[in-house]
Amino acid sequence: MKRSKILICICLTILMFAGAGYGFIQFKLSSAKKAIESYLINQKDMTKESIEEIDAFIANLPGDKNWLVYVKIKGDKKKYHYYYNRSSDRVILESYILNGREYVE
Repeated sequence: MKRSKILICICLTILMFAGAGYGFIQFKLSSAKKAIESYLINQKDMTKESIEEIDAFIANLPGDKNWLVYVKIKGDKKKYHYYYNRSSDRVILESYILNGREYVE
């Protein structure tokens, strides 16, 4: 009986840590996406309808660049990658893709 209680506690602890890790990643992705979308609408004078696609992803880069946001604008051939730099409180264009070729800023 004691072993089953210990096993249940261990399983619950593992699930709790896994859930916290997943929640942290989803929070970072959502925060980056919202910051970039807000920047494009408020600072670049775009409408929500002009943004064809916006999607946050993990880029495996150091620091804030790890949470990149892919942006496709209607009528624009370029595909953009932005990130939000927390220390300078700025949105930065990391790179863009044109005709299958990546250009890093």
